[in-house]
Amino acid sequence: MNSFYERPILNSPYRAPDLHHPLDKNGQPLEGEPRQGRRPSRFIVPVPASRKRASANQASLDLETYTENALINEIRAYVDQWRTLRNPIDWGVTSVSQRLLEHWRRPSGWSAQQPFFCQVEAVETIIWLTEVAPRRAATKGLLDQIERHNQEANPELFRLAMKMATGSGKTTVMAMLIAWQAVNAARKESKDFSRAFLIVAPGITIKDRLRVLQPSEPDNYYETREIVPPEMLPDIRRAEIVITNYHAFQHREMMALPKVASSFLQGNDPVPLKTTETDAEMLKRACEKLLNYDRVNVINDEAHHCYRHKVGADAEGALTGDDKREAVENEEAARLWINGIEALDRKLSKGVRAVYDLSATPFFLRGSGYHEGTLFPWVVSDFSLMDAIESGIVKLPRVPVSDNLVRSDTVVYRDLWKQIGKDLPKTAAGAAKLSAFDLPPMLRTALTTLYSHYEGEFDRWERASIAVPPVFIVVCQNTAISRLVFEWIAGFERGDAEEGERAAFHAGHLELFRNYDDQGGRLPRPCTLLIDSRQIESGDALDKGFRDAAGAEIDQFKREVAARAGAGAIGAEVGESALLREVMNTVGRPGRLGEQIRCVVSVSMLTEGWDTNTVTHILGVRAFGTQLLCEQVVGRGLRRQSYDLNPATGLFDVEYADIMGIPFDFASSPQVAKPTRPKPVTRVHAIRERAALEIVFPRVSGYRRDLPSEKLDAVFTEDSRLVITPEDIGPTSVVMEGIVGAGVTITPDVLERLRPSEISFNLAKHLLYTSFRDDDGFPKQHLFPQIQRLARRWLDEGYLVTKGVPVGAILYQDQLARAAEKIDIACTRAGGGRLLAVLDPYNPKGSTRHVNFITSKPCWATGARPPKSQISHVVLDSSWEEQLALTLEGHPRVLAYAKNQALGFEIPYLDGGITRRYLPDFLVRLDDGGEEPINLVLEVKGIKDETDKAKAETTRDLWVPGVNALGGFGRWAFAEFRDWTMMEEDFAVLVEKLMGRAR
Repeated sequence: MNSFYERPILNSPYRAPDLHHPLDKNGQPLEGEPRQGRRPSRFIVPVPASRKRASANQASLDLETYTENALINEIRAYVDQWRTLRNPIDWGVTSVSQRLLEHWRRPSGWSAQQPFFCQVEAVETIIWLTEVAPRRAATKGLLDQIERHNQEANPELFRLAMKMATGSGKTTVMAMLIAWQAVNAARKESKDFSRAFLIVAPGITIKDRLRVLQPSEPDNYYETREIVPPEMLPDIRRAEIVITNYHAFQHREMMALPKVASSFLQGNDPVPLKTTETDAEMLKRACEKLLNYDRVNVINDEAHHCYRHKVGADAEGALTGDDKREAVENEEAARLWINGIEALDRKLSKGVRAVYDLSATPFFLRGSGYHEGTLFPWVVSDFSLMDAIESGIVKLPRVPVSDNLVRSDTVVYRDLWKQIGKDLPKTAAGAAKLSAFDLPPMLRTALTTLYSHYEGEFDRWERASIAVPPVFIVVCQNTAISRLVFEWIAGFERGDAEEGERAAFHAGHLELFRNYDDQGGRLPRPCTLLIDSRQIESGDALDKGFRDAAGAEIDQFKREVAARAGAGAIGAEVGESALLREVMNTVGRPGRLGEQIRCVVSVSMLTEGWDTNTVTHILGVRAFGTQLLCEQVVGRGLRRQSYDLNPATGLFDVEYADIMGIPFDFASSPQVAKPTRPKPVTRVHAIRERAALEIVFPRVSGYRRDLPSEKLDAVFTEDSRLVITPEDIGPTSVVMEGIVGAGVTITPDVLERLRPSEISFNLAKHLLYTSFRDDDGFPKQHLFPQIQRLARRWLDEGYLVTKGVPVGAILYQDQLARAAEKIDIACTRAGGGRLLAVLDPYNPKGSTRHVNFITSKPCWATGARPPKSQISHVVLDSSWEEQLALTLEGHPRVLAYAKNQALGFEIPYLDGGITRRYLPDFLVRLDDGGEEPINLVLEVKGIKDETDKAKAETTRDLWVPGVNALGGFGRWAFAEFRDWTMMEEDFAVLVEKLMGRAR
């Protein structure tokens, strides 16, 4: 049995893959169970073998090579090992990078979409190569290797590429890279960091979509996706970011002169008349304020369009027809893109610091001088399409692998172009001689067949009450073909029937996709859209041929905009290409122009970066010479509709995209995918009108304690108790048996033989070196006898509890650190000395007024009258929190409260010697009868483990007294609630207790 077809999704999207489906040497899924571990990075695009016997003349695609990427795999191994280091101090990165890594890696506490493992891994790889690898002899050679690759292909630049499958979230990775660079640069000058960024996109659509990377945008990712902790937002706002499309690097004409005028001005001057921009002028226009910086980071989106032609090479040989035309276009775009970045590098005093490339297909294109599909040699991380499918991050593509055409040994709908390409027009002139009725029969059958499956999917979506329809894409070779296909699908009308014209009107052959009714009237909203990606991406005016083909729909969209926004919203100044981009970018989005589009007929590849997630069917009507082209087209339909984990498996459910006409596939089993209603999202934000309910809190980075005397004492409480079980240290009793003979049980006897004096000595030594040092960092050796006495007392009074493990397990490093932390806090509790909280030096206070994020989690609108929360909603991670929110809304002594979600309110604490951050559940401002309100830190907690004890003990005995002693933030207290059924009563008791203290 082939496990791939039965269970394609194996891994959680939030953890490193630990299973993979086996593939044969040709990339086909093998029979058998999934294999343990992660698949090595290989340049591989699996294509299931046809169930038909291969024809002798059936061409294979050139890019099916299956060699491992040695550089990527070596870097991945180092990063994997680095990632497992428990203590952040050992990571070898700046404090800013450490804080961001902890933030991105945290497994819970996310209001927005938690970053996928592949997103975190891509950024981790860049951080490791920048901050860690250069400082280690064993890994410095990797950078030298990348440098050599760049010298060969990009001699003036240092490029690092991240290969990420379509739909895996490259925009989020860009935001993470910007955060890492910008915050580090804002806090400390270094050659490794810059807060200036040039982001280059392949077209206007992606340029517009990348606005979420601007910190000034209301929906910027740093806030709405929680890319940075709130205390870093002021640093992010200092970043200088310019987002452009590579077309901006074109040197524009400064003087548009007729030939006669140009000749007159030239005169006899031997130096040619300069009428176009210089590099400096172009950069001033395209890069704006970036020229004020000495070094800039460049981020290339869809970076496979940016490269320099291989010197003196032409690996592909002579090309003809559409292939040649495509190669020329690729070459011109790539040269323009790379020239612009190189010009910026020359202009800046310290040049372009680094170029970060992101692409699902970072390969050289046709016309590059390299074999098409050659992997960029500076790719340093790889999360392939197969990895993304096995993690459920993208849809699973399916194509036919058999048919009933017995005369052919091939599956005709797998590579449709080979069957019909010769019968389709190559130019507009050729198309003018044809009618939509002249499409080849096999193409009409393919359209009808795939459409029939779409009808069933459309019906399932309607029955599931999904507000938008599924989307069907047709990708055509050229404008001539796309016009004929568009008219055959959606219908057409002519003025008067001309001689030779079969009909002046036709409603369209595919009912759900028609733009006309049966009487020839245009539907209020077009169902089918005709798009020429290259034309609308350049920003230039549409050419006449395309304008004529799509003219009726363009006019109709103009009328819809006018109806929605008023007649003044549409005028001559509104570009038609901009209008079509708006429609295309909003396909499948309720309330937008493209909401009800069901079919998109596209020339070229459709727009890269098109993030519509409702695509269910794709038909290719073009040549596919390489797997690179296949993956680019299929990628337009791979974005998932739902990102909710299945609670039973902890994995995503499978979603499918059905593909025809493209020789590319992963799954062939006929299955029906259950449509999922898109989960509603909620914008959680601070409400301006409730400014009086703002809660301000300190951002604490640590604690400073001054002992009043040299005499130590300790006050132990229930939180001082440490429980150690086999779950903490591993099994301590193991039965060993052979095939024959008696078995034996082995235990760590050596730990049983440790005496209390040995344990107290080692515990005291650890405590001395971690907590009792003077201002110069030297241990206070004279305090050792007192420390050992307190350690022995902690043992003798029963605060060490071992269950099923020997008492000597306390000397395991992490358990020793936990015990020392408990004794240290007990000393602070009894010492009566001065304890101060140490504030974050860059952002010492936080506030509820900065809350602004989007979440798909359940939310409860704050609705007390009068209001009691500045924040619009409480995000509900559990029903307990809803009960506490209701209690807070209803209690008369509560002045203001806030759920601690995306506030940036964190309490640093030690757990096993490692500094971690605790996020309590609620902040409350309470009238306890004192001169000023008291601020409460509230936690809702059921069963407590040792980590929970450390959080509570640190908050109660270090954070609260430290902040109160600091002054400037009012009075603070801490409380936990353990029983949701008694929440209201327990809170009332707490209020009475606090009021008693105030009196």
